[in-house]
Order: sequence, then C-alpha cells, then structure tokens
Amino acid sequence: MAENPVKWLFLILASCLCFAFVLSESNLLIKKTYIVQMHKSAMPASFSSPLEWYSSKLKSVMSDTQSEVEGDSENRIIYSYQNAFHGVAAQLTEEEAERLKQEDGVVAILPETKYELHTTRSPMFLGLEPEESTSIWSQKLADHDVIVGVLDTGIWPESASFNDTGMTPVPAHWKGTCETGRGFQKHHCNRKIVGARVFYRGYEAATGKINEKNEYKSPRDQDGHGTHTAATVAGSLVRGANLLGYAYGTARGMAPGARIAAYKVCWTGGCFSSDILSAVDRAVGDGVNVLSISLGGGASSYSHDSLAIATFGAMEMGVFVSCSAGNGGPDPVSLTNVSPWITTVGASTMDRDFPGSVKLGSGRTISGVSLYKGRRLLQANKQYPLVYMGSNSSSPNPSSLCLDGTLDPHVVSGKIVICDRGINPRVQKGQVVKDAGGVGMILTNTAANGEELVADCHLLPAVAVGEMEGKAIKHYALTNGKPTATLAFSGTRLGVRPSPVVAAFSSRGPNFLTLEILKPDVVAPGVNILAAWTGELGPSSLPTDHRRVRFNILSGTSMSCPHVSGIAALIKARHPDWSPAAVKSALMTTAYVHDNIHNPLQDSSTAAASTPYDHGAGHINPLKALDPGLIYDISAQDYFEFLCTQKLTAMQLKAFSKHSNMSCHHNTLATPGDLNYPAISVVFPEDTAISTLTLHRTVTNVGPPASHYHVVVSPFKGVTIKVEPKTLNFTRRNQKLSYKISFTRKSPQTMPEFGGLVWKDGVHKVRSPIAITWLPPF
Repeated sequence: MAENPVKWLFLILASCLCFAFVLSESNLLIKKTYIVQMHKSAMPASFSSPLEWYSSKLKSVMSDTQSEVEGDSENRIIYSYQNAFHGVAAQLTEEEAERLKQEDGVVAILPETKYELHTTRSPMFLGLEPEESTSIWSQKLADHDVIVGVLDTGIWPESASFNDTGMTPVPAHWKGTCETGRGFQKHHCNRKIVGARVFYRGYEAATGKINEKNEYKSPRDQDGHGTHTAATVAGSLVRGANLLGYAYGTARGMAPGARIAAYKVCWTGGCFSSDILSAVDRAVGDGVNVLSISLGGGASSYSHDSLAIATFGAMEMGVFVSCSAGNGGPDPVSLTNVSPWITTVGASTMDRDFPGSVKLGSGRTISGVSLYKGRRLLQANKQYPLVYMGSNSSSPNPSSLCLDGTLDPHVVSGKIVICDRGINPRVQKGQVVKDAGGVGMILTNTAANGEELVADCHLLPAVAVGEMEGKAIKHYALTNGKPTATLAFSGTRLGVRPSPVVAAFSSRGPNFLTLEILKPDVVAPGVNILAAWTGELGPSSLPTDHRRVRFNILSGTSMSCPHVSGIAALIKARHPDWSPAAVKSALMTTAYVHDNIHNPLQDSSTAAASTPYDHGAGHINPLKALDPGLIYDISAQDYFEFLCTQKLTAMQLKAFSKHSNMSCHHNTLATPGDLNYPAISVVFPEDTAISTLTLHRTVTNVGPPASHYHVVVSPFKGVTIKVEPKTLNFTRRNQKLSYKISFTRKSPQTMPEFGGLVWKDGVHKVRSPIAITWLPPF
C-alpha cells in the first residue's frame, strides 16, 4: 500500500511534464506579427519585384509541411513597406523569426508593439491672428500646398472644422486616396480632407477580427481623438464653437489653410506598430509634408523602435515629424518618442480656465475647475451631506478612488462624494457616484497630480480641486460630525495668471537613451483644448453619456502635438525649402521660458520653476519661429553619424541606411553631443581626469544677408564656459558659420544645472537651452 502514493505521484509528475512539453511545442507553433526590415539593395537581379524577394525569404524559413498546408508565403504577409521603410510585416512563429534573422538581406526583425493614444483659444494665446487679419499669419495661398498626415483614430468628416469652402484644388503632388467603408464614402473627402486610409491588419492579427457592427472599419472616427487632433492641426474657421456653453468663441486650427490626410491606425483595443509603420510608409508615398503622431509605446533602443526607424525614413524624404512626449509625468525619465529627428512635444496650460467652487458647511469656499453643464444642479443656498470613503492615510483605497462597485448606496445616496484621483478615468468616477445615488462629486488630486487642475465634462455636478485643498476638504469630512457642502460653476475665465505652466501629466526627461540629446524639445498648449468631436460619442466618452456635441475639451500631450504639427505646416508653407531639422530649430530657438507675469515657467506638479527636462527649449512662439534669424540644420547623414556614436552594430545601423552609400565617417561627429542640435546637453563622465568638454555647433543665417551676432551665456556654479568665437558676422543669406563651446569643471554638482546660450543681433534672440549633468563615480 505504501508504494501506491509514490506511483501516483510519479504518474502525476510525468503527466505534468508531458503537458508542459506539448504546451511549449504548441507555443513554438503560434504565429505572431513581426516587422521584417530588408536591405533593398541586396535583392538579387533574378527577382522581378521586392515583394517577390521578400516572399521567397519567408518561404525559405517555413517548413515543407507548413508550405503545403498554408500555400504561398504571401499569405503570411500582412503589409509590404516601400517608402520610409523597406520590408514586410508577416505572421511568423518564433522559430521562423529566428531562422529568418540569419538570412542574407535581412536587416532587422522587430516584434509587434502596442501603442497607446496620449490623450479654442489656443491660436489667440499663441499669437496667431484671426483669419481676417492682414498680418503675416493670415491665410495665404501657399498654406494650401502643405499637407499634414494625422495618424490617429480617423476623422468625422461632417464637422464644420473640415469645411473646404474657398480652398484651392488639391495640390498636384498629392498621390493619396480616399478609402471607403461603412460610414465613409468618396464624397467625405474634399479639398480639406484630401485623403483618408485605414490600417488594421496588424490589429486584427493580434486581437481578432474587428466587429464591424460596433466599430467602423473605415476612416470614420467613433472615438473622437483623431477628429480633435486633426482639427487642432488644420481645422477651418468655425464661429460660435463651444462645449455646452464653455469656451465659446471662434475655433480654428493652427494652419487653417493646410490640408489633412487622415490615417486611421488606432482601434478600440489600441494601436499596433505594424499598422503605424504602414501608415508612415504610405503617408510618405502619398506626399505629406508633415506627420502628426499623438501616440507612443514606451522608450526602446533606436534599432528596436519601429517608429524611430520609419520616421528616420520620413525625415530623409523631407517630412517633418511631430510626436507627443507622453502623459507619464511628473515622473522623471517618462518620455516616449525621443529620437533626435522627431520633434517631441510636452504639454502646458493656457490662460483660460473653467472655474468651479466648493463651499463647505464651515463657511470656507475652495476653488476648483469643472465643465459640468446638466439638468442636475445643486442649489447654491443649500448644503448637502458630504462623505469621504477613505481614511486619514495618504494612500487611497478602492472606495476613496470611487472604483466601479465600491460605493455603498446606503452610505452615499443623496450626498456629495469625495473621490481621489487615480486608477480609473476621472469622468468614470462621477458615473460610479451617480450610479450609487450620489448628488455630486469633489475630485481631489493626489501627490502624483499636485495642484494641476484638468476640467472634465462630468455626468453629475462635480468640481476638481488640487492636492492641498483636497486634503483640507477630506480632513473636514472626516473630523466634522455632520459635514456638508455645495458646488457652484462659473463658466469660462480668461487671462489666467501665471500661464503657461508645464502640465503635471506631461512626460519628463532626462532622455536616458542618449543623455546628450535634451528632450522634450518644446511644450505647447495641451490642457483643456477645444476642438472638433465625433458625433458617435458623448463628451465624457462614457457609453452611458447620451449627450452629443460638435466640439469637446480634452487634455494630454496628444493635444499639444498637433499644435506643433500645425505651426510646422505654417513654417513649411513660408519656407518650403527648409529641412525638417530647420523647422524644428526655428521652433526651439524662438521658444520662450517665462510666463505672462515674467517669471520662469512653472511646473504644475510642484509650483516651482520647471527645467529643460520638463519644458525642453521652452514654450512655442509661432510668430518668432517664422523668422528665427539663425537655424541649426541637420542632414540625414548627420543623424546617421549620431547613430554611429550609439554603439549600434553594423547590422543595426543598416536599419537606418536604406541606401547602401550611407556609412559612418567617424571623423565628423566625435561624440553624440556634437550633433548640431538646437539644445545643448553636456555629460561629464565619472572620470575626474576629464576636466574640459568641448562641443561644436554650426548655424545658418536665414535672416538679412549682413547680420552680426554676439553671444550671451548663463553663469553656472559647476563649470566655466568659453564660446569661440564670441561674435558671428554674416555677409550673405544661407551662409554657415561655426562656433565651439568649452565646459571646464569648476565645482561638480550633485544635481543637474540648467541655463542657456543666446545669439543676439538686436532683432533676433536665438536661444539654446543648456543642461549639465555629472555622472556619479562607480
């Protein structure tokens, strides 16, 4: 009898091992999407087309059995890339992907990556005049020749923001098309929306077929995000725009004369890299001048970032690329899209607010913000019971966060409920309170959000307050025997001071991928932005919200990115011969670093001064960007030389050198800090024997032929700085002159130091931010 348990144990273990073996074998047979980059110049002459060659490579790594069962290897290919990128997206097993890596002509194999969206007064705030103005920013025919490709959730073509009245015929260089599908036909494109495409093969390969009853498998936008960003870039003038009466005025995009090409790459389950890559590739072939990409997938090395590789190709073709920095702030090192050829955009506030207030039973009134406008209003002269389901602890719990199903109707019915911010969407917390019978909500910031206030279009009376005021309200609710409160809403307020302020949610540097490249590049309006909206969803985006609006107010670096894309389109219209780097330089060197009360830009999360790790070169200044005086230009070869300093293998470098004549010269760029970038980031190594670091820059005169500049540099505690020469004397337009900056150790600091270098000619101030970092000894 004693042997039986041992036998049973042996049989169980054997069965488990057998099952694990079968499971591992089956996992090896599971096909996933891989992006396969090929070296086009390596294609043998025997193949009639690149696709034929790509297919033969795939077939060579498929087993004979699979080839017989599945037929042609072309069935595995979901995309073929040919413009910004060369290769395919294909369904492969892990074993096949490993075998394919060894094949000649294969440059890189990247697994599918999931990306997420980074989710109007801004033209006036930025100094852009109304359309009727006779200023340099009024609509010009040249604006009509610029086409901005927007990679997002599609577009709602009926919006008045996409009216094409008065627009000239579509530019002759445009090669795009208007793809059709449910809810979207050829007539939905016009002289404003010149193209619309969908990309879903990667998404479907990862998540299964799109349910076409619930989602438009066409360029039509049911999410609203894409419509909002497209209208921010280039929306036509619409008078009387507002959200339920809030932010009433004239809405217009940054470049109202520019065209829009919508590339739908995001669906209900996310955005996938093979689709995004195909959209970038197609957009470049279609003829876009600017790409606006308000999404990100986390930071990864240059050679493993498919978006970095694709946008390098776009840059080579003269396309300016603007990407959102991400909403991971205020945590440091939270940036996405940090490649130097991408313009990385953080978010800031404007001088417009939507005030609301909380009046406590104690008589104290606390200021907050809200976009609530509904039938359920609280009486100003009546106090309502107030409840907080949390404790004195600084750590929120499920009930204090108002997560779904955590509120007891017996406790909260008929009361105003205090909810901590975090975990679930802000507007969803209001829905949870409403479902439990609450009559109102006070949304309190936690330490992660500080004093930053973001307004929302709630489904019940609700006011958002900062962390400090939130603590005071919660203390009152927990210590008073019968706490009460009421809420009030005050519409729209202009002239807010100070502004702009760096948004707490805006992702922060430093750029740990390459410390010598200072990121983000700039900040732009990204808080409480009014723009066009889908007719498919209510302003809260909740399925229970049956309200329908023509415009909505959103916040995120998703909103700041299209501001920069639109301004880039305007600069490109005025200077069609400028490279993407020249446009970026104009935006960065003319950015400002002081608010409207002449103090240094603040960080909303701390209420202290922000740094270049938060705001980059500063806040965009479109009027000055049109005439920057000097620019720091960078060619595709220069960017490639930068990659040569990044310890990439020869094969990894080939991912960026689609043309076989691009190679490392080594003598042109001594260090990554020598890239001719408009920002300067100095990294002192732990080796104290290295006392001086010298960086080199070259500027191009785009101002008057005879221009004379002198330099001014901020003082630093830790280093002495020497600029040679101290003056630059130009005699002709487009002349290039070089200078060098030497940084000598004086008193190493434990924290980074920040300042700036400015070239002045009496009219222009060409400013570069400086960051100095000391690496600690090991």
